[in-house]
This record gives sequence, C-alpha cells and structure tokens, in this order.
Amino acid sequence: MKTYWYLTRGSGAVALVLLSVAVVIGIASIGRVRSGRWPRFAVEGLHRTSSLLAVVFVAIHVVTAVLDSFASISLLDAFVPFVGSYRPIWLGLGAVASDLLLAVIVTSLLRRRLGHRLWRSVHWLAYVSWLIAVVHTLGTGSDVQLLWLQIVYGVCTAAVVAAVLARIAIGWPGRPRLRLGALGVLAALVLGLAVWLPLGPLGHDWAKRAGTPATLLPASERGSAA
Repeated sequence: MKTYWYLTRGSGAVALVLLSVAVVIGIASIGRVRSGRWPRFAVEGLHRTSSLLAVVFVAIHVVTAVLDSFASISLLDAFVPFVGSYRPIWLGLGAVASDLLLAVIVTSLLRRRLGHRLWRSVHWLAYVSWLIAVVHTLGTGSDVQLLWLQIVYGVCTAAVVAAVLARIAIGWPGRPRLRLGALGVLAALVLGLAVWLPLGPLGHDWAKRAGTPATLLPASERGSAA
C-alpha cells in the first residue's frame, strides 16, 4: 500500500529531525550553554520531549515498514541487525540505531535506580545512534534523490555539526589535544559523508548496489543484477 510507503518515509524523516533536535540540545547542555529566555527546566523539558517523540516516530517508522508489502521486512529485521534480505547493511544500521536509542530511553527512565555515572555512560550512545541513523536514512531510503529531503538531511547534519564545533570551541580549555582530536574525528566524518554520498546513494544504480532484491528492481536494472 502506498499509505504505508508514505508513512514509513515520512515518519523516518520526522524521527531524524526530532533526534537531531534532541542531540543539539544535549550537546548544548553538556557545553553549559544557557539563555536567559530559556530557563534550564524548559531546555531539559524540550530535550526530553523531542527524544520521546523521536522514539514514537521511530516506532511508527518500524511498524509501517513491516506492514508495507513492497519489501519483505520483518519485525526481527527491525531490531536484529543485518539479518534481512532487503538492503541488509543499510537496514541493519537502522536496527542498530533503534536499539541504541531504545537503550538510551530505558536507562533514562531508570536513571535514579542506575545512578548518574552509568546513565551518563549509556547516554553517550544517543550521539552514536544519531550518526548511524543518518547513514541508515541515506543508504536505505529510495527517496534520497528528492531535493526537499536532501535539504532536511542537510539542515539536520549542519545543526549537529555546528553544535559539536561550538562544544569543541568552548569545552576542555585545559586539554588542547582532546579538542584537536575531536575536531579531527568530526572533520573525518564530514569528509567521509561528502565522499560517500555521490558514489553511493546519489550515484548510479544505488538500489541494486545497496542490496535490493532483483524482483523489486526496475526491469531496466534486473538484467545486470543477476
């Protein structure tokens, strides 16, 4: 059904936007960025709300993907990485991202019982989840060629990169090596995306190269998929 197709793509895009908002707020909070117009409890409330809404839209994304009859995606594929037959690597990354996000949410709900140190250690996985979710979205999405979605993904990525740069600029004042190392990692990730995108999702025959089953490919691509 086309309804499931639109819901899957739309909920995935909204989930990425919400997760990006949560990550940016989280990075700003770590960096002790404060505003007189936004008291701390309001910022924390926005962070919590955007995180929970991201989980809701991830759930919608998973359920509609499973219900969509276009591709054979099971509920197991959504949580166990790299076992599916449809674009296994890129779908598997989505499973990894959702598992990490679920771990962050569960530990946040149990924060008082787990203790601050353990919660904080697990909470760092949210940033890893965001990065993996971006790669999953670009790698498995058949609509990555659409300009408006490219703009959405670009804005989300630019916002997180800007937040990280601001964090590096004001953080760890007595540890220049750590700041330089963080800047190097960020630069490598951005450069990696810039090189991979034209050769991968934005390149020729990506549907086939991504692992789409031959039966789901356009007739013009089936002959070379065998």
